[in-house]
Amino acid sequence: MAKATTYYGTGRRKSSVARVFMTPGKGEMSINGKVIVRQPLVETQTVDQYDFKITVKGGGTTGQAGAIRHGIARALCEADAELRPALKKAGFLTRDPRMKERKKYGLKGARRAPQFSKR
Repeated sequence: MAKATTYYGTGRRKSSVARVFMTPGKGEMSINGKVIVRQPLVETQTVDQYDFKITVKGGGTTGQAGAIRHGIARALCEADAELRPALKKAGFLTRDPRMKERKKYGLKGARRAPQFSKR
């Protein structure tokens, strides 16, 4: 059976979702048409080995960066299982479970109570 030449990883953080497509190459990275984020690659010394095409939607810049990092780490694990311990130790494979808390009835926000007045 032929070995896959394109590896895929999905990354998530808060309300952001990143789709990562990784192919063997010379280290080019395109994220929604822009170039950034290399932490998992630096951790595993694979900076110049793969090209990435990443699409990310939802959330803000911090959530999107976390989702991209998670997706790249997952794609690297799919490509080479020996990289998993280093990525796991650095915390790149763990999805960050923190989410925005929902607004409750009777309150102005998740925890913010209406202003108190004696009269």
